Amino acid sequence: MKHGRVSRLVNILTTLQSGEKYSPGDLEKLLNVSKRTVFRDLKELGAIGVPYRYDSKNGCYQIDPKFFLPPIDLSLQEALSLLIVVHKTRNTLPVPYKNSVLLAGMKIENHLPTDIRQYCQSSLAKITMFAEQHSQVKEFDSIYRTIQRAIVKKRIIKFAYSSLFEQRDISTTVHPYHLLYKKRAWYLVGFSRLHDSVRTFNIGRIGTIEVLEKCFTEGDNFDIEEYLGRAWSLIPEGRLYDVKLEFSQKVAKNVAEVQWHSTQRVQWNPDGTVILNFRVDGVSEISWWVLGYGDQVRVLSPGVLRKSVLQKAKRMIEANENL
Repeated sequence: MKHGRVSRLVNILTTLQSGEKYSPGDLEKLLNVSKRTVFRDLKELGAIGVPYRYDSKNGCYQIDPKFFLPPIDLSLQEALSLLIVVHKTRNTLPVPYKNSVLLAGMKIENHLPTDIRQYCQSSLAKITMFAEQHSQVKEFDSIYRTIQRAIVKKRIIKFAYSSLFEQRDISTTVHPYHLLYKKRAWYLVGFSRLHDSVRTFNIGRIGTIEVLEKCFTEGDNFDIEEYLGRAWSLIPEGRLYDVKLEFSQKVAKNVAEVQWHSTQRVQWNPDGTVILNFRVDGVSEISWWVLGYGDQVRVLSPGVLRKSVLQKAKRMIEANENL
């Protein structure tokens, strides 16, 4: 079975600390993932300070056997960063099992040295994170738990769903692959038998849900990053577009300082305007983002995106003129 990101990182860490020599191919087979994923995980270990090294002579990776991760002996920065997540994000994001998150944080705090605990408490009192708007889900923990357990046990689920795309209530059976939080909401990604394809479902629009006795066998190699590809947000449409947008001086700096997409390229003009280039799968999602900047943005290409934005803008004008 394919490992989750955190468990893979721990697995790589303990494997390389064993003293044996492992090539990228060995790690690929051990974790049942692609070499690209192995290299991505190794890069993440390096980013957090794990001293792995590559032996070019033997073509393998190793970790200094003296390096280890103490379970409770946290540094001040480690403790503070962890407690910020526990105390500040649990009320600003729709985090599942909020009470359990708080209890875990309290246990960690209780075992911290007095000076570190006091410093963290003093720092946390001076840190505020305001809640972002997100969808409200009744019985969130219950639905989330049901889906999460079905994913782990590879059980098929059946649920009622209010589909915005189809403009009606539907019922479908799904092979659940992945849970995803993005764009202020939690989503389930899985194979829908009704649609005969992998689909994305907003958990907030799931009604009655049932875990069936039947199991599914596929999905171990499902990669959420590969599935989303170069979609602007959540929905790949199967066609790539080279998007070129010019933003006015008024918003140029604000727009350019944010990494909106993995393919983003920024080009500053002498007059203070800025051009952002993207290579995006589909234009439906990005068209709504463009509209949010109103008259401060021009769609230079492609024409299909310009047409989509113009049509939406005209309908907006008509809807407000007829009041």
